Amino acid sequence: MKNIHQNLASGKWNKLSLIEQLANIGSEVQRVIYWHELDDKENKNYAIWRVLELFDLTISDQRWKFRVSELTRLKEVFCNIFFKDNEYNILFDSLSDYFLSFAMAARK
Repeated sequence: MKNIHQNLASGKWNKLSLIEQLANIGSEVQRVIYWHELDDKENKNYAIWRVLELFDLTISDQRWKFRVSELTRLKEVFCNIFFKDNEYNILFDSLSDYFLSFAMAARK
């Protein structure tokens, strides 16, 4: 599949800190939630693919090789919410709050 975030995939993503990467993932997650709540499947699915691409870019970033299990678990939780009918019963608010902390830290 062609990269959606061409500029980021070409190396820009690896210049961001982990906090900045997770804050950016959180922005895309917010878009998924927004489109989900509007019941707009096409935009929601496109946003989901953007989130998954950013997760993959973060997981493949060698600086975080000692955090791969945490990052893949986070990706699994996200996928469970949107592909497996949320078997873990994660609330959108909880997911939003988790990523909001990274956005706030990235702004400092």
